[in-house]
Amino acid sequence: MPQTPPRFVILDRDGVINLDSDQFIKSPDEWIPIAGSLEAIAAMNQAGYRVVVASNQSGIGRGLFEMSALNAMHEKMYKALANLGGRVDAVFFCPHTAADACDCRKPKPGMLEQISERFGVELKGVPVVGDSLRDLEAGVAVGCTPHLVRTGKGQKTLDKGGLPPGTRIHDDLRAFSRWLTIGEGAQRPPAS
Repeated sequence: MPQTPPRFVILDRDGVINLDSDQFIKSPDEWIPIAGSLEAIAAMNQAGYRVVVASNQSGIGRGLFEMSALNAMHEKMYKALANLGGRVDAVFFCPHTAADACDCRKPKPGMLEQISERFGVELKGVPVVGDSLRDLEAGVAVGCTPHLVRTGKGQKTLDKGGLPPGTRIHDDLRAFSRWLTIGEGAQRPPAS
């Protein structure tokens, strides 16, 4: 029997999974999940989706926090998810500032290309969920379908306009998860 290709979802972190701050999220104490976001990830997992995070973390490059703090934030997220029966398969992040001119800082697609390579999957049609234009642009550059959540900077992003064609709008990650697992998104064949 042929194996079904894995179904993936790529999420931004700050403003999608956890509360965002213009002063950066610098410690586990500042990492606070948005209501329903962790349950949304668990629901996606239970529906057969692998969830991967792709996040710009220029606070490292700016010297605002160390790698140990970022690891502690992600450990907090992993434990909270595990308590709900959920998981994130991997967190990819860019530690650079815009001045570094790297290939991995969104809106450039390098981080998503790394995800494709690491997991051996084609990202065409894979949902990418973010709260900023750069999240969506990075995804569209590798063939992902763009989804904007209104949480974090999402409402400002929506008000500003200029979203990639075909962008779907969701109130929050919980609404996206429902769309994906039991709504209209569940009606489409899995991305290969």
